[in-house]
Amino acid sequence: MLPLLLAPMLASAQATPAPVAVRGPQDRAEIEAFMDGLMTSYLREKKIAGATVAVVRDTTVLFAKGYGYSDVAKRQPVDADKTLFRIGSISKTFTWTAVMQLVEQGKLDLDKDVNEYLDFKIPPAFDKPITLRDILSHTPGLEEDGRDLFTFDSAAIKPMKEWLPAHMPGRVRAPGTFSSYSNWATAVAGYIVERVSGLSFDEYMEQRLLQPLGMVNASSRQPLPAALKPQMSAGYSWKDGRYAQEKFEIVTGAAPAGSFSVSARDMGAWMIAHLNHGAYRGQRILAESTSVRMQSRLQGHDPRIPGFAYGFYEQSAAGPRAIGHGGDTQFFHSDMILLPTEKVGFFVSFNTSTGGAVSFKPFADDVFAHYYPEPLPVITPKAGDAASLQRFAGEYVLNRMSYTTFQKALALSGAIKVAATDSGALLASTPFGPLRLVQVDSLLFRDEVSHDLVAFRQDASGRITHGFLSMAPMMVMEKLDGASAPGFHLMVLGLGIVTLLGVIGAAVVRYFGHRSSGRATPDPLIARGRQLMLVVAVLIVAFLASIAGMASDPIKYILGNQIGSLRASLTLPVLALVFTLAAAAVAALQWMRNAGTLAWRVRHTLAVVVCLVFFWSLNTWNLLGWKF
Repeated sequence: MLPLLLAPMLASAQATPAPVAVRGPQDRAEIEAFMDGLMTSYLREKKIAGATVAVVRDTTVLFAKGYGYSDVAKRQPVDADKTLFRIGSISKTFTWTAVMQLVEQGKLDLDKDVNEYLDFKIPPAFDKPITLRDILSHTPGLEEDGRDLFTFDSAAIKPMKEWLPAHMPGRVRAPGTFSSYSNWATAVAGYIVERVSGLSFDEYMEQRLLQPLGMVNASSRQPLPAALKPQMSAGYSWKDGRYAQEKFEIVTGAAPAGSFSVSARDMGAWMIAHLNHGAYRGQRILAESTSVRMQSRLQGHDPRIPGFAYGFYEQSAAGPRAIGHGGDTQFFHSDMILLPTEKVGFFVSFNTSTGGAVSFKPFADDVFAHYYPEPLPVITPKAGDAASLQRFAGEYVLNRMSYTTFQKALALSGAIKVAATDSGALLASTPFGPLRLVQVDSLLFRDEVSHDLVAFRQDASGRITHGFLSMAPMMVMEKLDGASAPGFHLMVLGLGIVTLLGVIGAAVVRYFGHRSSGRATPDPLIARGRQLMLVVAVLIVAFLASIAGMASDPIKYILGNQIGSLRASLTLPVLALVFTLAAAAVAALQWMRNAGTLAWRVRHTLAVVVCLVFFWSLNTWNLLGWKF
């Protein structure tokens, strides 16, 4: 799966072999030379334990090879034919293929309300039902909710019948409006496959997809069948200068969104079947017309940048059209790239948490630069455009976020900042790396040193409202201005924290100063105000400390099912607000009764005002109260 908090995608090293004269992979020896250089560089520079690769053309697996180790301690090398890697959200392409099989058979209708296929109900909203067509393009209008998605305990697996209604995300926009990646919605599609076919999801995958294609080293089952367990690569994280082996990751109740474990050789069969319109070695999993439909463009936010096919997303901003899917678990990171017109496919998977730095975009960039190089026209910003670009500047958040739960606060740290420069370019800090953008068309910008594009959208008044990244068609940048901007709220929250720390510091100074100098006790209203604000400060500091502690293991305490600690922590700001309101009442009495000195009253009033604004900001980001 795509990660719940997208990690920065670092630029990767280029492979040593020079670009080939003939476009596309042709010769196994040349492919091996290129991949050897590329993978060696990745594994060394990103501290990745092992990788597996497959390259296909027409009906042949041209190349499949493993790199590094599937078991570091045993020095067991990766075997591309047999070693299984977790492919995360590439699993979704199996789910979507199953959906299209049932559409082909007349058992599913892409435009029917999905509630008609379910035994629970998605609540109505926006006077428009959610359809399978919406889910295929990730446009059902759901917020993100990453809780309880992964576990290491097989006993924690829940049937989709139970898990899906218990983890239903909120509907936050009309279906068909914008893409916003949804594991939950894809799991709904997989559950529909179960209900309509009469088979369990795993049985359907085996009988209708894996067995016909001869994919014997592949499974959606969790835990793996006994025969495949010895072939499973371990997952690793890089800690303290060594590879730390992690437990087998299990997708809890959303298996159709990311449960598959597959060898590179078997992924070759999967890619060939789709590149050859549903056929592989005499077996057919889709009618040719269905396969052609599945690969056609279904949705896009701007016709000039990549969008969605039927479940696959478009991956190329230049060169041959590419569709495919990435996949991330915590410790495995993968990508699958299909070029339908070339009948060429690439698959890669890494077995270490650090692999996310190269799997999603750098691998594709390196492959395209080598096999399908496209001239990069020189573009030069115009200094005179600087003023007109100011309307694009500001802060944006990715719409793959929570809007109604405490998880909304995670977006505070992921804002994309766009700034207009005097030279006439836009500087954008994205999760995929920085971009220096030059305008090449109306509302369309290109990175100065790559083919990456960013398109913007404006409202009727000409105000910029959204941005669309060519490398991430599965989500949208929403522009937040003024008091809605994350930067403004970070400033407010920072000011509140500094003020409350100052309250604690002043209390300490007064305590020791009073004991040493024998100062007289101040007016009772002044003393009461100070006491109330001290309680507020202690409660908020305790809240922040507890959140920091839980952030050290977010899967367990924040995104897991152990939310008791978080519930207790969220009680603290509620109590602090109660004491702040009491302090505000005391402030009013201080002014009415002219208590203490003017300076004392002003300081107390300002502290109360800052805290009230602080709580407003907490509430804006769903951290005031128990918004689960």
